[in-house]
Amino acid sequence: MELRNCEKCGRTFAYTGSNFCSRCSNESEEEDFKKVKNYLYDHSGATIVEVSEATEVSEKQILKFLRENRIEIREEDNILLDCERCGTAIRSGRFCESCTVKLQKEFSKVLQPNTKEKEREKPRKTNRTHKMFIAERKKNN
Repeated sequence: MELRNCEKCGRTFAYTGSNFCSRCSNESEEEDFKKVKNYLYDHSGATIVEVSEATEVSEKQILKFLRENRIEIREEDNILLDCERCGTAIRSGRFCESCTVKLQKEFSKVLQPNTKEKEREKPRKTNRTHKMFIAERKKNN
């Protein structure tokens, strides 16, 4: 593990390919998002390239905001993203509605415990009865 100092704040961090620690990286991403959001507020319908050039935020970062549903492509625009599962054109996020529903069903099946396994986990019933009681102590007079 390689340790480096953050170029922004000077903290030591485990290098993962970025010259900034996770805190500064997150702050930088939020600043970029605000720039993009403000630009789109004034220039609705701008292309990714236009937004990138005007805000100095990379196209890759803008696409990430789209995939995270933080920004959305207008309906009348021809720019579309592709669903990561089926390739259908979408306006934001990673999956189309159809694939989202299918994935949710698949996950719920996997996450529901198997009924046979549940039966195996049940404690066995025995004929013994366990009772709890408090024995009375004799008082010494």
